[in-house]
Amino acid sequence: MERLIEKAIFASRWLMAPFYIGLIGALMVLLFSFCKELFYFVLKIPEITQNEAILGVLALIDISLAGNLLLMVIFAGYENFVSKLNIDVDHADIPEWRDSVDFSSLKLKLIASIVAISGIHLLKMFMEAGKSTKEELFWMVVIHIVFVISGVLLALMDYIAGLTKGLKKK
Repeated sequence: MERLIEKAIFASRWLMAPFYIGLIGALMVLLFSFCKELFYFVLKIPEITQNEAILGVLALIDISLAGNLLLMVIFAGYENFVSKLNIDVDHADIPEWRDSVDFSSLKLKLIASIVAISGIHLLKMFMEAGKSTKEELFWMVVIHIVFVISGVLLALMDYIAGLTKGLKKK
């Protein structure tokens, strides 16, 4: 009975596979959004101001960072929780980080991406200062600071966990 339960628990990891397929769909939605944003950005080029150019580029970077974030979650999540990707090890297109992203480093990469996205949104709000109230700007700064502090605390916790693992090995 125990062996049957253990096999069922181990096999249940495959229930996560549809989530990663869904995230691939979300990546396609981001691609569509990026293309649409780029199309409208290019159409505005003849009468664009410097601030509008910077805001347009920031919007494209924002979508790109979200896509990178999704891709990291798809790769690392699938490999850490479902199954190893059976790709030729010598394949030239395999990202260098693929084998080095464990759950701990994934958390740090995720929070770093979230901080970067939050920072871009904050910069966009500052550049469009007339369109936002002081209260909205205040809360955006508070939220950004919370993300930054969360990232620092996560990194500190991982550092401490690494130290305790090192002490246990000795």
